[in-house]
Amino acid sequence: MRYGPEHKQATRERILAAAENLFRKQGFEGASVERVMRAAGLTVGGFYAHFTSKDSLLAESVRAFFQRNGERWLGGLEELRGSEWLSHFVRRYLNRHIRDNMETGCVMPSILSDLARGTPEAREVFAEGIDGLAKEMAAHVPGEDGVTARKRALATVTFVIGAMTLARATKGLPLSDEILEAAREFLLADGKGTAPSAGKKSH
Repeated sequence: MRYGPEHKQATRERILAAAENLFRKQGFEGASVERVMRAAGLTVGGFYAHFTSKDSLLAESVRAFFQRNGERWLGGLEELRGSEWLSHFVRRYLNRHIRDNMETGCVMPSILSDLARGTPEAREVFAEGIDGLAKEMAAHVPGEDGVTARKRALATVTFVIGAMTLARATKGLPLSDEILEAAREFLLADGKGTAPSAGKKSH
C-alpha cells in the first residue's frame, strides 16, 4: 500500500515524539533507534525512511522541541514588555513541573552533553533554537546598565537552562527546590526582572 505525504509526516512526528520522550528519560545514549521505534509503535526498518541517522534524529528532535515549546513558554506574552514579560517567562520555565515531568518537561538537561559531543548539524539546530529564544526575549526586554538587550537575553537563557539542569541533577534533594527558588529570585530581584547590579543591595 502506498501512503500519502500526510501519513509520512504523521509517522515522522510520532518518531520525533517518541525520541524526545526517551531522550528526556534516558539521554541520547540510552535511546537506541530500536527503542525509539518500538516506543513509536513502528518497526526498526522504517526508521531510515525518515532520518539518515540517529544523530539526524537528535537534531530534528531539538528543532521540534523548540518549535513546540515556543508557544508554551512565550504564548500570550506578545503585548508585555520589560519585567512583566520576563517574570512570566522565568516562572513558566523555572518550576517544579518542568523539572519533574519526564513526559513533557524540558529535554535540554538530558541531552546538553550529547549536543556538545554531537554533530555540527545537531549543534547548529540547538544554536538556532537558543538564538530564536534570545531574539524574542530581546524584543521584549530592554538592555540595562550598559548591557545590550541581546546580551541580557542570552545571559538569561543561559541562566535558566543552567539552573534547570542543576535542579534536575539534584531532584529529590532539598537543594533542588532551593536552586529553582534562588534562580527565580535572582533573575526577578527588586521587581525589575534582572539580577541586582554589582555593589547593589538585594532585598
